[in-house]
Amino acid sequence: MENPYTGRTPYELNSIVIPALTLESGEVLKEVELVYERTGRKGGPVVLICHALTGNHLVKGTVGNEGWWDRLLGPGSYLDTDQYNVISFNVLGGNDGSTGPASIDPSTGEPYGRNFPRITVRDMVNAQYLALKELSITHLHAVIGGSLGGMQALEWGMMHPASTDKVFALAVTPTLGDYGLAFNHIGITAIESDPDYQKGNYSPGSRLKGLEMARMVGMVTYRTPTLFDDRFKREEAPTCFQVESYLDYQGGKLAKRFDPNSYLTLLKAMNSHDVGRNRSGTLVSLAKNYGTELITIGYEGDLIYDPHKMETFTNEVRRGRHYFISTSFGHDGFLVEFEKWGSIISSHLNDHRTKRVVNA
Repeated sequence: MENPYTGRTPYELNSIVIPALTLESGEVLKEVELVYERTGRKGGPVVLICHALTGNHLVKGTVGNEGWWDRLLGPGSYLDTDQYNVISFNVLGGNDGSTGPASIDPSTGEPYGRNFPRITVRDMVNAQYLALKELSITHLHAVIGGSLGGMQALEWGMMHPASTDKVFALAVTPTLGDYGLAFNHIGITAIESDPDYQKGNYSPGSRLKGLEMARMVGMVTYRTPTLFDDRFKREEAPTCFQVESYLDYQGGKLAKRFDPNSYLTLLKAMNSHDVGRNRSGTLVSLAKNYGTELITIGYEGDLIYDPHKMETFTNEVRRGRHYFISTSFGHDGFLVEFEKWGSIISSHLNDHRTKRVVNA
């Protein structure tokens, strides 16, 4: 399929099946399907992109259905698809075609639903690793991701350093701290306490108020108080404040398209994120032994992922470089304002070193 953006760059939407996947828990999932998008130069260095909580594999997308990082990659862009081959998977446990709670359990012929096993970020990475092997991809030039995607990127450098040259971890920290755990707990409780959730046995296609509320909570943490104040200015809609209307809209929008059990699965997987978990040594010693080049980017005002914590870790990495981006978007900085940080990606992808400190 030709990419409709250029008419010259190959573009593919497809899926791959892993015959068996052993989870960290020891449970084995059979016939695991991962949906993926692949674009860029055939035979070029492979770059894997990992998506965030409510993202998906559509990173570039197509005309009329642009992907969530459409402005970051393309011919001649920061991530140049004339040079690199770019692939992204819908994450294990996800909502957009990969094996997750809404998928059919091959052992029962029924959807997994609430019986989908607990997974971790490392399970997600292992699934991607096996899927890439099925695609005959044995080496990655880089792994790039933000938020939940950044967790996966960090684990790629821990789990598969021999097959990964560079890791770009954006808007993330080496562990999910207690503040993040707290907000995830609110979201989980909102969903599981919804009477319509029915202990995970809700009707297919149900729109749960608990999921809407969980999304509202998340939206408050993704951006800064300054951005909220500048955007809404206490203006009133017909029956409420504009900010209330905005949160209602965002909550309803997600609840229409996202499976509640999948949202819970991914929140709980995020809670597992700790690069030191079940590994010997301190965070400092793990950083010193980090096996790939590590480029991290933190965003001003990120309420959950303190940029300074990532900077501290990265500074101990032998081939580590941290950047701090000044922004009013907070955590969502990794989804916008590409002109502020896209050149960091392109510079390190091409083995050049930025000569000046960016937004320090």
